[in-house]
Amino acid sequence: MTIHIGAGKGDIAETVLLPGDPYRAKWAAEKFLDSPKKVNEVRGMLGYTGTWNGHRVTVHGSGMGMPSLSIYVNELMRDYGARTLIRIGSTGAMQPNVRLRDIVLAMTASSVSTPSSTIFRSLNFAPCADWGLLQAAAVSAEKHGFRTHIGGIYSSDTFYDERDDILEQMVRHGILAVEMETAELYTLAARHHARALSVLTVSDHLQTREQLHSEDRERSFGDMVLVALEAAFS
Repeated sequence: MTIHIGAGKGDIAETVLLPGDPYRAKWAAEKFLDSPKKVNEVRGMLGYTGTWNGHRVTVHGSGMGMPSLSIYVNELMRDYGARTLIRIGSTGAMQPNVRLRDIVLAMTASSVSTPSSTIFRSLNFAPCADWGLLQAAAVSAEKHGFRTHIGGIYSSDTFYDERDDILEQMVRHGILAVEMETAELYTLAARHHARALSVLTVSDHLQTREQLHSEDRERSFGDMVLVALEAAFS
């Protein structure tokens, strides 16, 4: 048991899927895992452990933003032995060829700052995905016929960002999409010598202002979870 995770010893699997929304963690666990057991509800952050195709898996919420994710990922790796961590979440598309319901596999994650920034001082650390997970996720997505994009994303620490110039530069430099957690996840995985990947579903588009309706989100998010699970155990 840690400050933020009430699970006991052995309750957390080595493979952890990380949706931001704790209720999405509940949905994913009940839909994809056999015999899911609630292992955490401290501060309403839900976590469940069960099995998928015979493999132990934990689905645990991470909250919104890098500071929140940093708390849970640090404790999951340091205190519970998590070694493979895959973020499953929504993202906002930036490029015109990236459409609603597409899957984005984040190869790298740019950011203005992260909770780990002070460690590096003047160094601009380049956080990236685990190659094996990235490759396996690409194979899984292709097998199922999901429209998929692989490349750099932007992890923002501001949801209501009023800096249009940053968006313009992200688009100019080929950034596929924006979300709020991956840069810190990849940095922490590098520090703890673990594997990490973000598998993201496009829920809205920053240029067209399109958005997924709630019923479409659930169907599309299921694709993302399947890709994450197959990548973890390929």
